[in-house]
Amino acid sequence: MNVARLTLDPAFRIGSIDRRLFGSFVEHMGRCVYTGVFEPGHPRADDLGLRQDVLELAREMGVTLVRYPGGNFVSNYRWEDGVGPRESRPTRLDLAWRSIETNQFGLSEYMAWVRRLGAEPMMAVNLGTRGLPEALDLLEYCNYPGGTEMSDRRIKNGDLQPYGIKLWCLGNEMDGPWQIGHQTAAEYGRKAAETARAMRRLDPSVELVACGSSNRQMPTFGAWEATVLEQCYDQVDYISMHAYYQEHDGDTDSFLASAVDMDAFIDDVVATADHVRAKTRSEKKLRISFDEWNVWYADRFPGESALEWQQAPRLIEDEYSVVDALVVGTYLISLIGHADRVAIGAQAQLANVIAPIRTEPGGPAWRQTIFHPFAQAARFARGEALRVEPVAPSIETKKYGAVPALTAAASYDAGSGSAALFAVNRDRAEPIELTVDLRALPGATLRAHHVLSDDDHRATNTQQNPDRIVPRVIAGGEQTGQITVTLPPASWNVLEISAPE
Repeated sequence: MNVARLTLDPAFRIGSIDRRLFGSFVEHMGRCVYTGVFEPGHPRADDLGLRQDVLELAREMGVTLVRYPGGNFVSNYRWEDGVGPRESRPTRLDLAWRSIETNQFGLSEYMAWVRRLGAEPMMAVNLGTRGLPEALDLLEYCNYPGGTEMSDRRIKNGDLQPYGIKLWCLGNEMDGPWQIGHQTAAEYGRKAAETARAMRRLDPSVELVACGSSNRQMPTFGAWEATVLEQCYDQVDYISMHAYYQEHDGDTDSFLASAVDMDAFIDDVVATADHVRAKTRSEKKLRISFDEWNVWYADRFPGESALEWQQAPRLIEDEYSVVDALVVGTYLISLIGHADRVAIGAQAQLANVIAPIRTEPGGPAWRQTIFHPFAQAARFARGEALRVEPVAPSIETKKYGAVPALTAAASYDAGSGSAALFAVNRDRAEPIELTVDLRALPGATLRAHHVLSDDDHRATNTQQNPDRIVPRVIAGGEQTGQITVTLPPASWNVLEISAPE
């Protein structure tokens, strides 16, 4: 058995864990919206056509923020199409995903859904085919109380009170040649700065996210961030990051270690932002909105050009295994471990499209394996992120070389005195005996040890067997000063550590 150890000490603080770190993403793509979160006529649909079974699962998952409406979709989207009486809304062609968009779900339905979920909205503006005037119109419609053309239109459409949306994305992936309205860094940086200045004049309370690189492999990565931020650093609050990973050619060990790349990606963006801060003599420290991340088997997707025009096609509905759940757990550990700089997160997407929640039209909704690490991180990661430095053996990977078999993050809630440790054993063959030093938490005990693992690492949750993979709880103990637990091979683990009563 492998042996590892680490220390939990409230003095070793990284930063406060922003609750918006546990966000999700709803895009007009595939069946995320239609027959996902929205399906009039479904047995569990409410008065607006919102699926209550999906809402209940999203609440259980602990989603705190929802980014909308895209994604690639937003760069050709006319937000006006999705407001007002549904019977008068136009049907349009969505050029991003070659889909027929009915606009039966739009801004008012999204806001009603977010409110019923109890989450914060995160709205993206179209800086692809549109620009500053349309962004201002949308902001006025959403946030101005009344007495103007756009605010009165909202009132006429039945929403008497302003939405009060604070968090706004200035476009989406504008560095990508696939993006409708793709721009160079200089072009986008100027447009983002101009839009940000104008939006703040209308509503000084807004928080704004500039587009970073679509992924770390983009040929312009690094240079894009530097050029964009040199133009808009003081006008924005966050720079975005997007990252998707998948297993290649059966190389499971490298896949399990892929959070190493995520960590390096975050560090590179932070370094670039801080360089611009020094160069521009700014007093503000920019934070990160990691507003698209997940496991996505992109190699299985033939590309947008292969799609036929249709409404809500079954698109990129990946079925997730135990291994995928563990990898998602390692990404959550990375985000928590960078809580000092990563303030916002959005796992992409919520329903059906590379999603933790799957649905069938007219049928059930169920939790995929990746649902569970997210739900537990959102539930237990409270207060401050703590720095943990595990001493553990390594595993060899083809892509990343020697990587620690154990990756971990921790949180500490000063109000309750409780802590939580999140750990993944990447070793598929050997368990890890983990000893946690608790001397800095006198009298603390292990309340429970949650484990997600299975002898079949490829096992999934399906419509027929939706609870094949669920976390199990191992009872805690009265160990004092330190605790010792066994982390099964290839496992996600949460240790609930309680303060003395």
